[in-house]
Order: sequence, then C-alpha cells, then structure tokens
Amino acid sequence: MIDPVIFSFNIGSMEFALRWYGVLVMSGALAGTWLAAQEIKRRGENEEYLWDAIIILLPLGILGARLWYVANATLGGNPYYMQNPWQIINIPAGGLHFYGGMLFGAVALYWFAKKHQLDLWLLLDSLAPAALVGQAVARPANFINQELYGQPTTLPWGIPIDASHRLAQYSDMTLFPETIRFHPAFAYEMLWNFLVAGLIIWWLRRNKENDKPGTGFAAWLLLAGIGRVWLEFFRPDQPRIPGTNTSITTLVAAVMALAGIVMLLVRYKKIKLPFAENWRESYILAPPRVEPGEKPRKRTKRRQRK
Repeated sequence: MIDPVIFSFNIGSMEFALRWYGVLVMSGALAGTWLAAQEIKRRGENEEYLWDAIIILLPLGILGARLWYVANATLGGNPYYMQNPWQIINIPAGGLHFYGGMLFGAVALYWFAKKHQLDLWLLLDSLAPAALVGQAVARPANFINQELYGQPTTLPWGIPIDASHRLAQYSDMTLFPETIRFHPAFAYEMLWNFLVAGLIIWWLRRNKENDKPGTGFAAWLLLAGIGRVWLEFFRPDQPRIPGTNTSITTLVAAVMALAGIVMLLVRYKKIKLPFAENWRESYILAPPRVEPGEKPRKRTKRRQRK
C-alpha cells in the first residue's frame, strides 16, 4: 500500500508531515475552482470573482466538512469525539464529509454574492459540476488512507485492506483472511461524480434553453443525491439513524434528490409552485469591477444574459 505520508521532518520536538490526503484535497479544490471559473466565464460573468471567493470558501468548507463528519459519527452513536474532543481538529488524520463542506461553503457563497452584487444562481449553477469534479479528484486519498470501502467482494476490482484499517465487523482474520478484497466505494463515487459532472455540462451547453438560472444546481441536487443514496449500500462504515438500518447520509441525499427533481419540474414549468412564480429566465451580471487605484464608475443597469 502507499504510505499516507509523502515526507515528514522535525523542528525541535514538533513533527511536520506532508500527507497525500491534504495534497489530493487541495488538488481537488483547485481543479473544481478552475472548472467553475470556466463555467462562470461562459455565462458572461467575470471569473476573477471566484478566485477571490475561494479564499473564503475553502477554509470554511474544510471546517464544515470536518464538523459534519464529527456530528455524523456522534449522532450515529460513536462517542470517540466526545471522549477525545481535541481530535475534532485533527483533520490530517482524515475524516471530512462533503455535505458539511457544501453547507458551510453555501453560506459563505451567499454572503460573498451579496457583498459583490453577484447572481447567486449563476454561481451555484457554475459550481455544481465543479464540486463533483473536485470531490472526485480528491477521492484517491481514501484509497491511500484505506478508508471508505465497502463489503467483501469477489469482483476483480476489489481492494485489499490491512487488518489495522478494517471495520470491527471485518477484523476477524479467521473469517476475513488477508487475501479477501473489499468494494472500493470511494472509486464508485469518483466515477459517478465524473460522469454526472460531464452530463450536467453537456446538457447545459447543448442549447441555451437548458441553461436557465437554477437548472445546473437542481441537476446537481438530483444526480448527486441519487448517486449517494446508491453509494450508501456500499458504506457499512456510515453511522445509522438509531433504531434503523438507514444512514443519516442516505436521508440527506434522498432529500437532495427530491428537492432537485421538484426544482427542475418547476424550472421547466411542468408544475407550478407559488414561491417560484417569478423565477427569472436569465442571469444577471454584476456591475463592472473597480480595480485598485481606479476611480469608481457610475453604476449602470445590470445586464441580463440573452
């Protein structure tokens, strides 16, 4: 197996390490940001806004991902973080949950959009496929850390898991010998994310009638939600809702998928809901940016994408 630590060094009594986990998570963030910038530019907005926003979105996203992971484990009955509260901030050890990153990132994005008079729908639609790509690029870190795997399998793409990294139910080496292989659940999600991201981009670029405010985000909700519900069948490590065999993540993903299909039906006028009667048919672009040292320009009427 690959060593999770690329290299490490000591300064006095303190050890510093560069881990594959951090490198791949950052690579995913950069790949996703680059793709989102291309999507923002395609819709007529200045992509520089996104590179400014990432300074806020990335740290808050990581914080949210960690807190969701801890809350998910705790609500599922794992007392580890309550008994060892200092481990909550031990992010290098692994343990981030994508949904927490999206939640905290969405709050930061809303604030940033309001501050810079940006169209929130334009940002969300541009970030939808980018978030999937960013998550997929980071997924090989789970292979290196020997985590996010599924049940034992005889399929040829099954992966080995060391005894020290096995879930409790698979720790008996008599029943589950060293030669046994497990479903690479992280790889299933990685492939699904790349596929869905490509599908969303293709669908929205196919003709301009598809690319309306909210459609990209709604498609992400629907397809990412469906994919995660399916993936949860290969995630025995996920905390369950007490008294059930349903994981907390399955419930959240199902709600996402339901919200996505409702949004798409409303967006394309298949159903009518009161709160969406005035849903705009085009994006609104922000006023021109004022560069440092440049005299503020008069605000003009916001241009609409045609």
